[in-house]
Amino acid sequence: MRKPIIAANWKLHKTQEEATAFLNDFREKVKYISEVEIGLGPTFTSLETVAEGTKGTGIKVCAQNVYFEDEGAFTGEVSPGMLAEVGTDYVIVGHSERRQIFGETDRAINKKIHAVFDHGMKPILCIGETEEQRADGKTESVLRNQLKIDLRGLTEDQAGEMIVAYEPIWAIGTGESASPEDAQAGCKFSRDQVREIVGEQAGDSVRLQYGGSIKPHNAEELMSQPDIDGGLIGSASLDPGSFAEIISITEELYK
Repeated sequence: MRKPIIAANWKLHKTQEEATAFLNDFREKVKYISEVEIGLGPTFTSLETVAEGTKGTGIKVCAQNVYFEDEGAFTGEVSPGMLAEVGTDYVIVGHSERRQIFGETDRAINKKIHAVFDHGMKPILCIGETEEQRADGKTESVLRNQLKIDLRGLTEDQAGEMIVAYEPIWAIGTGESASPEDAQAGCKFSRDQVREIVGEQAGDSVRLQYGGSIKPHNAEELMSQPDIDGGLIGSASLDPGSFAEIISITEELYK
């Protein structure tokens, strides 16, 4: 059975002081969790704070972005080696905000995925369709095209070790979550595409997260779907109580 992973994406929130306060509360709330892998995705400036504050807890550190070169004249970027040095376990790549606001392409995302693996970390690859693409019946073609380029050149072992987060863009930060049926369909299709692109073993092993307005009130329905192996949580992860509740709800499903 695939172990579920619930990961926080704090986006542009929390100073180092605020991250420390969060951890002081959150660690107590999840100290008995054993069936769910937990990840925290702070800003770059709070990465080391979170890495230090989670030592010995099993909580994973997730960076929100990375550049694919090790060094060079790339003002403002952060290299994979720098992330690994501070104790990063996972790196979020391809988030819709990176794609839409900063113009990241699937070719660049593919380079980032390889760079993450090359430095001993694992990627959390975000994919998803816009509301317009959904209305036009293009969800599957969008996901297929993203995965075809994003997974290019990966071995079956690599693809099986990574996480793919299906995040319909129309549900991110809007309060409008996909129905459990739609979320399951998106994750199932994505898993089938991993099988087709990389191999059966990778498709069976890869963990599929759903992301998009997950809250404590809808977590059970979403996390109980057969192809959903966890969630990438945005706004609800900023509050230690809400985030811990989502994790506890998922834990109960896997006991």
